[in-house]
Amino acid sequence: MARLIACLSRFRRARSGNIAVIFALALLPILTFVGAAVDYSLAVRARTKVQASLDSAVLLATASTEISKSAATVQADALNMFNGHMSAYNMTASSVTITATDSVTTRTVVGVASASITTTFMRVLGFKTMSVSATSTAAASMPTYMDFYVVLDNSPSQGLGATTADMTALQNATSDSCAFACHDTYTSSSKKTLQTNSYYSIAKSLGITMRIDVVRTATQSLTDTATASQLVSNQFRMAVYSMGSDCSAVGLTTIAALSSSLSSVKTLVSSLDLMTIPYTNYNNDMCTDFDGVLASANTTIPSSGTGTASSPQKWLFFVADGVADYYYPSTCTQTVISSSGRCQEPLTTTICDTIKARGINIAVLYTTYLAITNNSWYTTYIAPFRSSIATKMQACATSGYYYEVSSDSSISAALNALFQKAVASAHLTK
Repeated sequence: MARLIACLSRFRRARSGNIAVIFALALLPILTFVGAAVDYSLAVRARTKVQASLDSAVLLATASTEISKSAATVQADALNMFNGHMSAYNMTASSVTITATDSVTTRTVVGVASASITTTFMRVLGFKTMSVSATSTAAASMPTYMDFYVVLDNSPSQGLGATTADMTALQNATSDSCAFACHDTYTSSSKKTLQTNSYYSIAKSLGITMRIDVVRTATQSLTDTATASQLVSNQFRMAVYSMGSDCSAVGLTTIAALSSSLSSVKTLVSSLDLMTIPYTNYNNDMCTDFDGVLASANTTIPSSGTGTASSPQKWLFFVADGVADYYYPSTCTQTVISSSGRCQEPLTTTICDTIKARGINIAVLYTTYLAITNNSWYTTYIAPFRSSIATKMQACATSGYYYEVSSDSSISAALNALFQKAVASAHLTK
């Protein structure tokens, strides 16, 4: 016992070889930590690959090439891309879920994925695998599908010279200094002789531009603007109407039926022209039936949808000078000529309110009814209410969608501005 105690006492006092002993005791935890760090770095690299694959997949689902596809289709496309990326990395996901959710204006795609990584060092301690996971979310604006119904005033008053210079040129070329290019077909009711020297013919022969010419060109320009503004094919459809080709058949008349082929609409609009009149003073010149035309538009345009491909929003674009001239013997807001029932009045807004109540937005382009002070009819019947025309036209429009252009203003620029504003509203307010 004494010898054992002495041996232990010497061992306690000995200092040689202590580093080796300590290293031997610390070797196992050191190797464990180094191995864990190596396995952890491999796991981080693996997670980066899973994350990159998932990011690419959800970005694909919100790309412009996919935005017109259904949610189910883009989910499948995104999953295929994810698996393709993982295969390139020689990896396989243990689970992956990609969900696309569409609202009226936004597509949101959420991806969640995980993978199992085989360990090298930590398996000694019983940890044979490590799990890594990644999440990714992407969003994109959905295209808002919109149908545009364009109603154009082609009544005789749109034969007005397009600019001050055009009006002056027409006045100088006509015996009664008239600024309107009336399109009479015959010389009189009794003699069905083709009119070869109507004011319309004079304007054409002199190269005078009429408002109807500018409206035609502006509407064709509108189709180009709509085509260039589409995020996806067939996003916008357009229909164009006039108020009738002849005063003997006034009413909503199709120039171009609703179509997503905007180039075809543009071609058809080239046929738009000033309403003809059988002969001077035909039907007491009652050729501008705003109430009837807008009532027909109300029955023609379906109720507005949510803006999806299957349920487009509906817009009515109305381009007119705002003065009705028709047979309204009992409803006229201004003076009625009792012998004929002829009424000349500013646009009434009752039908506009009815259309808007159905969720249809109305954009109004008012081509200013200019003062023709050397004309006694204008002085007697139009001048008393001329100041209220713009007010009525603006009241017809959906708030914020009203423009007025004078003779020297650009109708095309104003019409395109209304369109761009309508398109922008779909992204900002829905």
